[in-house]
Amino acid sequence: MVQAKTEMKERARALRRAGRTYDEIVAELGVSKSSVSLWVRDLPRPRRAEHARAMAEARWEPYRRKQEVLRQQTKAMAAGEIGRMTDRELFLVGVGLYWAEGTKSKSYRLEERVTFVNSDPGMITLYLRWLALVGVEPERLRFRVMIHESADVEGAERYWADLVGVDVSVLEGATLKKHNPVTVRKNTGKAYHGCLVVRVLGSADLYRRIEGWWYGIVVEAGSDSREGCPN
Repeated sequence: MVQAKTEMKERARALRRAGRTYDEIVAELGVSKSSVSLWVRDLPRPRRAEHARAMAEARWEPYRRKQEVLRQQTKAMAAGEIGRMTDRELFLVGVGLYWAEGTKSKSYRLEERVTFVNSDPGMITLYLRWLALVGVEPERLRFRVMIHESADVEGAERYWADLVGVDVSVLEGATLKKHNPVTVRKNTGKAYHGCLVVRVLGSADLYRRIEGWWYGIVVEAGSDSREGCPN
């Protein structure tokens, strides 16, 4: 009897430390409130806000797990719908990819240079495949890391060099973004590698072709807007 009471007391104290209220402990253990009060009165009162958050998290966790399963199933199904890409499909995807993410010449600043900047390794890999498809030789490529100065610059350079298949020594000097202590950055930690800048040397002709390809896509897609479309 004494042992059972001692075990009940220890369970009550453990529940109190976990943030449970007197009523919750009573309901959990089936003992009187006076006994609970006697056993745990020397312990600090639970922080109600933290307890409420913990309870809310516990209620939502099964839903989140279910949603994550559905999310992964949807992505896997969508990935399977792509199938094998033809060279023409890769060509069209690459043109759109560059026009969305690559640098572009402006009417007030004529700079016909092919430069692509991105932090997504999948995007970089796809872009390099596209460059090879349109006839850009590997020796015309230049790579440079763009990253916050407070990050692991050397680690990021090794990461990108491995991804694109070059030695770290051939990378151009990294562009370091100044750290602003006021800004709360989310892109931190081991998974943060900054961006990779991919330049193509002697790329004025390629840039003009990309611009023409893009406007060709716009016209064929039936867009009414042809502003800036080459004659």
